[in-house]
Amino acid sequence: MKAAVYDRFGPADVVTLAERPTPSPAPDEILVRVGAAAVTTADWRIRAAAFPGITKLPGHLMFGFRTPKQPVLGVAMAGTVIATGHAVTRFKTGGRVFGFVGHGGHAEYVAVKEDAAVVATPDALSDTEAASLPFGGNSALVFLRDVAKLQRGQHVLIVGASGAVGSFAVQIAKAMGAVVTAVAGPGRADMLTALGADRVIDYTQESVDAARGAYDVVFDTVGVTHWGQMRHTLKPGGVFVPLNMAGRELWDMIRAKLTGGPRVALAVSSDTAEDLTRLTGWIAEGRLRPVVDHIYPFERIFDAYRQVESRHSTGTVVLEMNAQTATALSA
Repeated sequence: MKAAVYDRFGPADVVTLAERPTPSPAPDEILVRVGAAAVTTADWRIRAAAFPGITKLPGHLMFGFRTPKQPVLGVAMAGTVIATGHAVTRFKTGGRVFGFVGHGGHAEYVAVKEDAAVVATPDALSDTEAASLPFGGNSALVFLRDVAKLQRGQHVLIVGASGAVGSFAVQIAKAMGAVVTAVAGPGRADMLTALGADRVIDYTQESVDAARGAYDVVFDTVGVTHWGQMRHTLKPGGVFVPLNMAGRELWDMIRAKLTGGPRVALAVSSDTAEDLTRLTGWIAEGRLRPVVDHIYPFERIFDAYRQVESRHSTGTVVLEMNAQTATALSA
């Protein structure tokens, strides 16, 4: 099979396309022919060993010090089950699935544990659309629901609202009954309004921290603000939730506890099949839709990485691994 492999940490060009053996599923695994795979900020940070602040040592422990522990990246994919281990009961050959694989998604085939965060793909979604859900959609859901504990009627400011996580966060916050202010760059207002934003701030024209006491939650999906900057925009019982976690965020959390007032909530996103099912439920109800920015053929994975690293994508960047099963969005 063809796979995107890397044997050292570094820029996008450390990744090369190579032939590797097609995996055989273990008794508790399914073998998936990958139709589409997301290229995420997680893939970029692992590939480049760009672990911020206090996550540097844990990052290297997980992914390798001098050389990568796993040569094939790709945390999120969608495709078709082509074989199952003899102990598998949840999935059948021929079924379409999507979800988290941890690594190995940037290949034509990947073996996945039956109990992984993988679920059946709704008929209404192409593989390209489904591949955008696990990273951005799941992160937005977990951080808004479990970390921020967002409640109906609360006011939330979403920074980086047009990105892979932000575009889902806008929709999920609306599905949860919140009033949403979205922050993004020029030319994104119509898209974000269509996703459900009640107000859109173009950060090139208006200061993101201009409001005072306006928000119950500030959710920074891209790491461009900090608690010291945003605390006055929060209500007294409000919470600043950064998606990224480094030394500054940890220190801000401690300062917030010592000084009182708006707090800082830090977490690492969990990946579960139940949460992916929740997302597909909202899709079926018409309350959530994937936003795919650029679609690249597998051979242009280097360009996909560069697009992600620009930090100016709209929605998720997706690789089409197999043109027959990964149908491009029509709009």
